[in-house]
Amino acid sequence: MFSRMKGPRLFGKAVECVARVHLPSGAMCQKAAVKHPTPQMPPCDFKPDSYKVMSKERLLEIRKQNCHPMTMKVTYYKQPVFIHQGHMQWLWDVDGKRYLDLFAGVATVSVGHCHPRVNKAAVKQLEHLWHTTAIYIHPQIQEYAEKLVSLLPEPLKVVYLTNSGSEANDLAMLMARLHTGNYDIITLRGSYHGGSPLSMGLTSNAAYKYPVASGSGCHNTMCPDVFRGLWGGNQCRDSPVQAIRECSCSPGHCQANDRYIEQLKEMLATTVPNRIAAFFGEPIQGVGGAVQYPKNYLKETYKIVREKGGICIADEVQTGFGRTGSHFWGFEGHDVIPDMVTMAKGIANGFPMGAVVTTKEIASSFAKGVHFNTFGGNPVACAIASSVLDTIAEDRIQENCAVVGTYLLTELAKLRDKYEIIGDVRGKGLMIGVEMVTDKVSRDPLPPEAMAEIFEETKDMGVLIGKGGVYGQTFRIKPPMCITKEDADFFLAVFDQAVQNYMARR
Repeated sequence: MFSRMKGPRLFGKAVECVARVHLPSGAMCQKAAVKHPTPQMPPCDFKPDSYKVMSKERLLEIRKQNCHPMTMKVTYYKQPVFIHQGHMQWLWDVDGKRYLDLFAGVATVSVGHCHPRVNKAAVKQLEHLWHTTAIYIHPQIQEYAEKLVSLLPEPLKVVYLTNSGSEANDLAMLMARLHTGNYDIITLRGSYHGGSPLSMGLTSNAAYKYPVASGSGCHNTMCPDVFRGLWGGNQCRDSPVQAIRECSCSPGHCQANDRYIEQLKEMLATTVPNRIAAFFGEPIQGVGGAVQYPKNYLKETYKIVREKGGICIADEVQTGFGRTGSHFWGFEGHDVIPDMVTMAKGIANGFPMGAVVTTKEIASSFAKGVHFNTFGGNPVACAIASSVLDTIAEDRIQENCAVVGTYLLTELAKLRDKYEIIGDVRGKGLMIGVEMVTDKVSRDPLPPEAMAEIFEETKDMGVLIGKGGVYGQTFRIKPPMCITKEDADFFLAVFDQAVQNYMARR
């Protein structure tokens, strides 16, 4: 079993931390202040512009008075970050402080902030045509659709362009119900599929729910989380790092997977009609905390869902476009082909865009009515998204995710073994979660105030990461996919120091 950490390990930034000092026999133990240097940030040749707009005080005042109240809840930090400019994996605040961005605007900046090649494509298109509706034929939509479907397997060859991931998932729900003639849709607990009235029903996390009717006909089944769930082991998931739970499964057979599939079957037998419309699943849960499933879970789930008359929908909003490293799409790592794929975020490097890709058969069912989207397929959005695909190929972004991501995961696993409060490290490529616990035996989530301490200190040392998980207990690392091994080493030093400092203060 796992033993508790016996005492603080000290290494940290230039703040006062406490360490035990050994005194002569009979003397009382005292504490002395020790200062440690902040890890050195990698160099960057880019020079940001000087900030010359509003004061921070004025920005906050307007945010409080004129922006909706939710903006004050999602500033994340006790001391907010005032971002001014970005370049590749770097961000600068209004005071000129540089940050290594390991959250990418919630896994959205795929190839790097203001990537020169993508900037050039955007400017070129802006000089020719900003907008015209899809009523008229302009080349950007057709060029992009052809390029996108070339990266997807048969029979996924029909594209619907939207403005966001929530909108894409709304559209996918409608298409699934029209095509199957069924209504009920299944998702996993802990999932996040959007915040619109319809997609909110797909989302299974109380923090994103409101006490109003939404997403009728949506149901959640048990998430096959092999770290926090009822069943799990150390051979379950497709990741360079496995969970620390013991496992007695024979090679190629996962007992945890069997138990979670039994839960799905029981849910189908008790909660929904005999015929269903769809199953929505993220290949790796994003907001849920980079949760990974047993290797065959999605493959068996797809088979069961199709037997019930439903179609299978892969939500690739966070896992797509090479982020998992081993494959361009997250579903490919599960050896499945969905009937529909939804995508957004990294599709256009942060420009508002989303898409649904499906089969000709499903698309023909949807064509019985009229669906129109004013901004879907906007020429500028398509030009940017097309440039993103070119950049992913030319900069070997997917390979970078595999190499740097695997390195980062394996090094984080060493920190997991070092600290009692790091319960799990998981993910693939640059889709990483670090789950924090009070101790490895109970696996109880680290309290929010403790998470906030580590989170804030990591930011103060120059690294921006995210948080997620049902209980807010998981640090999310989903950077622009251009980060380097040197960047990874800097983050590892910062995170190690932040955790050590927290342990020293306990």
